[in-house]
Amino acid sequence: MDSNSDLKNNSDIGILLISHGSSLPISKETFTKIRDKYIDLTGLNTEVGYMKVEKPSLLDAIKLLNKNENLTRIMAMPVFLAPGIHTRIDIPLILGLKPLEEDPRYPNGDYPKGHYLYGLKKPDFEGNIDLLNPIGPDDDLIAFINKRVDSAIEYSKLDSNAKTAVLLVSHGSRLNYNKEFISALYEKYDATVDYPVTFGFMELVSPNIPESINTLNDSDDFDRLVVVPVFISPGVHTTRDIPTILGLIEAEHTHGHSHDGHHHHHHHRHDDIELNFDGEILYCDPIGADDILIKIIDKNIKSALE
Repeated sequence: MDSNSDLKNNSDIGILLISHGSSLPISKETFTKIRDKYIDLTGLNTEVGYMKVEKPSLLDAIKLLNKNENLTRIMAMPVFLAPGIHTRIDIPLILGLKPLEEDPRYPNGDYPKGHYLYGLKKPDFEGNIDLLNPIGPDDDLIAFINKRVDSAIEYSKLDSNAKTAVLLVSHGSRLNYNKEFISALYEKYDATVDYPVTFGFMELVSPNIPESINTLNDSDDFDRLVVVPVFISPGVHTTRDIPTILGLIEAEHTHGHSHDGHHHHHHHRHDDIELNFDGEILYCDPIGADDILIKIIDKNIKSALE
């Protein structure tokens, strides 16, 4: 496929954009914008399906796609940054496909009653479902990071002589896929900039956020830290958990807040590690429905259709 005009001629193809799902309405709003932007770009029959929490479910989204009588093929694109249990095991099973690896939680595949994988129904679709890879450390994500960092610095209360450092924050996973993703993305980004850069995890794996900041602060001299949450959508993690760890909101607060332009001097504890940075912290928005993400999704689906 060489152009989006070629894609528009494929009325037999449906696109299923897969999200995890969140309890916060802003997440669904974000994925609705992602879907609409993708439809505007390609003209393809496209729906968003949610693995958990939100609706429509993956199977219900397939039913919506299947209203097109010509549909013979569904391209299922997990709009996830890194592989993991969800993309390797859960989503394939929900789509009626073979899992890509053995489930460490239930090696025999015997899920207990009440588990979200218990008693799965088959998709109501007779054609082929092609499950694509998640996004991974795509080179275009460097443009996203640069965009967020430049925007955040515009809010800085420090002068132009202030030294900047950047922290990339990922969720963290007991599996190694997430660490491989953020490590690869960090290496690509670090090779393109002159200021100090590191990465840290919100939970489950080291280095956590305070560890990463403290290590960077011990080895480099900087006045402000730009924190970029490498997450697709706003949610509890990006609006509450990470800002709480950074000391930008109090632990008892559960509401969201403006992400860019924070200037705080504080000490904060996370996992019994004190955050020893007294400079300015600028906290960015996640990727959201940015045109850069739409470009990456379009590129991946085009490649799979070639």
